[in-house]
Amino acid sequence: MSSAFENPRRDFGGDIIEPGAADYESASRSMLVSGSPAFVLRPDSVADVQAGVRFAVGTGLVLSVRGGGHGFAGFATNDGGVVLDLGKLASVEIIDKERHLVRIGGGATWGQVADALAPHGLAISAGDTRSVGVGGLTLTGGIGWKVRKYGLALDNVVAAEVVTAGGDLRRASATENPELFWALRGGGGNFGIVTAFEFVAHPTKDVFFGTITFPASEAATVLQGWADHLRTAPEELTSIAELANPFTGGPDAPVEIQVAFDGDDPELAAQALDPIRRLGTVIGDDVALKPYADVLVDFGPPPPGIQLVTRSAFVDTAPVPEVLRILAEVGASQSPPKISVRSVGGAVSRLPGDATAYAHRQAELMFVTTTIGPPPVIEAARPTLEAIWARLAPHVSGAYANFLATATEEDVAAIYPPHTYQRLAAVKRQYDSGNLFSRNHNIRPL
Repeated sequence: MSSAFENPRRDFGGDIIEPGAADYESASRSMLVSGSPAFVLRPDSVADVQAGVRFAVGTGLVLSVRGGGHGFAGFATNDGGVVLDLGKLASVEIIDKERHLVRIGGGATWGQVADALAPHGLAISAGDTRSVGVGGLTLTGGIGWKVRKYGLALDNVVAAEVVTAGGDLRRASATENPELFWALRGGGGNFGIVTAFEFVAHPTKDVFFGTITFPASEAATVLQGWADHLRTAPEELTSIAELANPFTGGPDAPVEIQVAFDGDDPELAAQALDPIRRLGTVIGDDVALKPYADVLVDFGPPPPGIQLVTRSAFVDTAPVPEVLRILAEVGASQSPPKISVRSVGGAVSRLPGDATAYAHRQAELMFVTTTIGPPPVIEAARPTLEAIWARLAPHVSGAYANFLATATEEDVAAIYPPHTYQRLAAVKRQYDSGNLFSRNHNIRPL
């Protein structure tokens, strides 16, 4: 044990992993990025989180906070600093059955949450991957399989307990530290470490879930028809369109329309899904009734040496046809990136743009390009990718922080419009004037 940690060690009751330890290699990396931190701390309690924060402040070491560790930009690890891994703070507890109020530890994953709530007939609108952390996803958005009916994950948060840069524990809600509560819902990990969330869950039945597949040659018409249908479809329907999957053919890959209809009535589901089936030549259709917890997928780390570079943007209603036309052309081009287009709107758009720090309420679509491969492939694809985004730039806006592999000033400006950023910077000054929590899409103190 290093002498530098002897005093804080008296206050820290969790695991301390340093270089050379048997489990250091796995503990030092996040899901997608390798790191070499000086310490990985795994707190057992909120008091341990407070001790870890004070240690980072006292030593001046860079601090990373890890929930699920899925962030594409690699914020959940670092070189030479401290990583606070919240994985042990993963309890899921129903604290008010009548209100469906659920308390969730800041280190829980959405798979753990879904499994814990399923026996009670409850769910929370979240992401689409079991191992993604509740904290990382929620603090920057949460666009999942029930987003059009129940909104973003952060729209269902009613309170949070936060360890701030001073090591203090604060509660944030509509009535307690309300400006901090506003900032947490969209401002990422800039303001402290959320050790517990309180969500309002919703009753859930089984959902009709699966993929309706069309030939690559029909991408243009299928995408346009899909977007037109989602504009008027019942909010129980949420959908993702994917094309140019490199693992199923790249430019020749089929167009996959993934669907989730929130309800177990087959007639209502058919009314929502059959218009999609009529968009083209269906070559695959595995939509079936499933428990909601079963629709979340497992996603492990990529093979050694393989990188994933993601970039995202939002599309308002007017430019949707032009954006989808460009994406269809890109998908059919030589060596295209993987393209995913997600429907939003619905419950997301019913809140004002300044209701939370997530500001992109009026977008109809959010799309992501993903380049996959070893570093030489990634580098060789960069000019083509830049050209694609240059074509799209006049028609799109913003960025979704959960699908960004970079954290430039341009990225931060895309995530947070000027008014939102200025308000966040004021909150940052109040709760983290020294910018301890900088491993994120960083808001600098005003």
